[in-house]
Amino acid sequence: MLLHRPFQLHARSRFSLLSLPSPFRRTITYLPNSHTKLPRRSVIRISASITAKPSSELRKKHKSSEPDEKLAALRELFSRPNINIDAYIIPSQDAHQSEFTSECYARRAYISGFTGSAGTAVVTKDKAALWTDGRYFLQAEQQLSSSWILMRAGNFGVPTTSEWLNGILSPGCRIGIDPFLFSSDAAEELKEAISQKNHELVYLYDVNLVDEIWKDSRPKPPNRHIRLHDVKYAGVDVSSKLSSLRSELINAGSSAIVISMLDEIAWLLNLRGSDVPHSPVMYAYLVVEIDGAKLFIDDAKLNPEVNHYLKNAGIELRPYESILSEIESLGLKGASLWLDTSSVSAAIVNTFKSACDKYISTAGVVNSNKKAVPNGPDGQSCGPTAVYRSSPVSLAKAVKNEAELEGMRNCHLRDAAALAQFWAWLEEEIGNGVILTEVDVSDKLLEFRSRQDGFIGTSFDTISGSGANGAIIHYKPEPNSCSIIDAEKLFLLDSGAQYIDGTTDITRTVHFGQPSSWEKNVLPEFFRNSVVEPPVPWFIPYFQPLCRDIGAILLFRELCEAIQTFSRSRALGIQNYEKNRRGPDVGCKGHIALDQAIFPENYPGFVLDAFARSSLWKIGLDYRHGTGHGVGAALNVHEGPQSISFRFGNMTPLLRGMVVSNEPGYYEDHAFGIRIENLLHVKEANTPNRFGGVEYLGFEKLTFVPIQAKLVDLSLLSTTEIDWLNDYHGQVWEKVSPLLDGPAYEWLWNNTRPLVKA
Repeated sequence: MLLHRPFQLHARSRFSLLSLPSPFRRTITYLPNSHTKLPRRSVIRISASITAKPSSELRKKHKSSEPDEKLAALRELFSRPNINIDAYIIPSQDAHQSEFTSECYARRAYISGFTGSAGTAVVTKDKAALWTDGRYFLQAEQQLSSSWILMRAGNFGVPTTSEWLNGILSPGCRIGIDPFLFSSDAAEELKEAISQKNHELVYLYDVNLVDEIWKDSRPKPPNRHIRLHDVKYAGVDVSSKLSSLRSELINAGSSAIVISMLDEIAWLLNLRGSDVPHSPVMYAYLVVEIDGAKLFIDDAKLNPEVNHYLKNAGIELRPYESILSEIESLGLKGASLWLDTSSVSAAIVNTFKSACDKYISTAGVVNSNKKAVPNGPDGQSCGPTAVYRSSPVSLAKAVKNEAELEGMRNCHLRDAAALAQFWAWLEEEIGNGVILTEVDVSDKLLEFRSRQDGFIGTSFDTISGSGANGAIIHYKPEPNSCSIIDAEKLFLLDSGAQYIDGTTDITRTVHFGQPSSWEKNVLPEFFRNSVVEPPVPWFIPYFQPLCRDIGAILLFRELCEAIQTFSRSRALGIQNYEKNRRGPDVGCKGHIALDQAIFPENYPGFVLDAFARSSLWKIGLDYRHGTGHGVGAALNVHEGPQSISFRFGNMTPLLRGMVVSNEPGYYEDHAFGIRIENLLHVKEANTPNRFGGVEYLGFEKLTFVPIQAKLVDLSLLSTTEIDWLNDYHGQVWEKVSPLLDGPAYEWLWNNTRPLVKA
């Protein structure tokens, strides 16, 4: 699955190399108007097979004439005496910067109607806009009402949230936020950006405006029990992890650290929860000091076993809502507090700063340089200090130990068995002419997975997209609107599972009929789809309402017919056209190139991103998402700090033991999507030389599910690449076949036979 990195107002802080004790220590333009009008709901016939409808008909959910009652209610709150703001920003995140959130914290989705996981909503007294990235452009177009402006973040000419606010608001306005929902870095960057127009950033600590209008219909917070994560899967017990963390605190001159990222808390304490969909985490904060630790959590989630476990680990319990009181207390008693401002909320950081100011008035001691002050004879700092560093837990969690890697290997084999059973079933059903929807398919996959030992749940919403729906990068089929699986179109399935011993994430693109030569040209990175009846050109619904006279209509038809002819010629594979589009290295080259990459230690992931894109770049194509993300061990399916992406700001090196995805893709809006994804873990590479004395690294596959051979044009692959595919399928057969019998066993055999270039 593609990374749902929280869509923020800033670039995430760079992660420096840390020198940490084990397990923390790692080396490291307009058409003319006319009075002649078409009927409002008329349809322009482009050809026998294509029709273009007014863009208003593309809206599936809202009628453009309806006022947005939620926006009206929200704006009424702006003028309250204790609020008094001119704009309000609603991010996607909860108070822990989570990618996935509990339903009760899905505030941006509630106010906007856009349910994608990444986006930021901004509401002024007369406008509302939503920013999201390229993965969600199509989804946002469908879900947003006409009351909203869609801002396609990253596209040329699209302003950032702060640029937009500076442009539409009069100087000196007040812009409100909930400081719990913004990281300190994000809030500070926003504050600086809007100050250019003398705007004030207003922290509304005591009220979230969306919650105020949500009222009783808002879902209740989760309160399910948490569970212990066995040390045989964790690899290291909680005492050892806390000891390593405390050593790091001492080395940094810090007396305490506040941890707010939910996966970091779950990993550090070897606990797992179910508060957040798809992620085995629980809502909590953790404060670790040199001589103790406090867990801020709803105690209704703790059964006797977990209570006893925490007591033995020396962890005190505190109410979840009391975190700010504890932070203030730490400041007033002169603590040197480690804060990761890229993840810890502005509410927490500002509370500590205020406590430091109070301390000044009583003791007159503070360090204004954001550095640790010398310790006194009792080992405590001479005054409250904030130590601004990336969380050491983030990197330690990302580098899996052998027990965690073994769990990841084992759960991937069981997951592969479930997928083999699923694909055998689906191919038989489609072959027999059974009508299945995208939701039917997703539900059946869940059924197969749930039979596997140690299955906990899904690791994200299954992306089950037939034909054009595959172009919606994070498409989620819904029962009332999903498509039927079309045997003559490409089908993209991106899914994953949580097991007691690991986390999986896999994508395959298949064809149930006979793929055309064009479809076979761009497998995963790069199978390329041929559309026998090309879709409506994307701009038609937007241009049609501008065609007001018969001359413009005729010109418009000629233009569309020309485009249709061009598209058909492409789909049918006219030789002169395809000769310019397919290079000698198009096929599954991008996926293979990244899988086989060898690179020096301490190299960040963005260095490898071009390996996966090169084959597309050579024919002038690309995709709007990163190539790889980190994956947790029985934790979040997306984890940092590592990534493989065109975004070159992340300097985190790829280290031995890290798990990353390899998922290049290609998409044509309203037509199709293609992606192949495996998970890999970083390992030492056996190279004949070690230039400069450095270690070289490579990857080992964790995912073992066949890549559909009939979608691969072998004429475009080198002998080495064919050998890679055959070797991979050999491993799939060897590792997964012992777990299968019957139709699934036969399916696996048929789909792992060696390929021979004609």
